[in-house]
This record gives sequence, C-alpha cells and structure tokens, in this order.
Amino acid sequence: MDVLTAVAATVALVLTGAVAGVFFAFSTSVLPGLDAIRPGPAVAAMTSMNRAILNPLFLTSFVGPPLVAALTGVLLFTRDATAAALLFLAAAAVYVLGAIAPTAAVNVPLNNALLAAPEPTDDAQAARVWSAYSPRWTRWNHWRAVASLAALALEGVGLMIWNPAT
Repeated sequence: MDVLTAVAATVALVLTGAVAGVFFAFSTSVLPGLDAIRPGPAVAAMTSMNRAILNPLFLTSFVGPPLVAALTGVLLFTRDATAAALLFLAAAAVYVLGAIAPTAAVNVPLNNALLAAPEPTDDAQAARVWSAYSPRWTRWNHWRAVASLAALALEGVGLMIWNPAT
C-alpha cells in the first residue's frame, strides 16, 4: 500500500508540475513573445499551437492531476495520514477550480473562436482579432499558472509530511 501511495503521490506531482510548467511558460514567454510580433503571425502561431495541443498526451496530462491527487488523498486516509490526505485533496480542488474550470469557461472558448475566425486579410483585421484574444486569454492563463503551482505546492507539502514508516 505504501508503494502504491508513493507512486500515486509522485505521479500527481509530476503531472501537476508538467501542466503548471506549460501554463507558466505560456504566461512568461509564449504570449509575451507573440504579443511582440505582428498580429497576423501571432494569430497564425497561436492557431497552430491550439491545434497541436489537442492530443491524447496533453489531455491525459491536463485531466490527470486532480484524479491522481484525489486518489492519493484517499490512499493517505487509509494510512491514517490525515493531514497529508487533506493536502492532496485540497490540491485536487485547487486544480479543478483554478485550472480546469477557467480552461473550460474562458480559454477553450477563446481558442475555438480564434480557430473559427476567418484568417485575417490585413494587419488591421489581424490586430483586432489578436487584441480581442490575447489580453483575456493571457490574464486567465496567469490564473491557471498560479492555481497549478499552488496545487503543486500543496502536493509537495503533503508528500513531505507523509511518513510511511509510521
């Protein structure tokens, strides 16, 4: 049971860290980089990334953290590691509310609108499309990054305080 719990905790941390890293990278480099170039190429690049990220590996990595964190919490409860269990369950809740919910409510609809929009034919049209997309998408991505990092921290503390030898 301790091995299963340790594996689940490790997988939760790795998946949460991977997704937090993606959100962090988009907030600190990808979107600022796209904002620094002409809007037409920025729209084209973001559209390409939005298509590329729709794959089974990313989907598994994105939805996995709260599932594995919750499983870890349940396993920790069975080991009478209540404090650690609560931290993993809190991490799952923070991730669902702070990463999955905004993704579904804001970022995916913005991505879908960008994908559905006709390709801009001139710089002015591209600027309108990009200015309607980037600020809001980026603002909510910052939130997703912070929430994912908070979930990761909760999992890390949960793992630190769990003592499987007791």
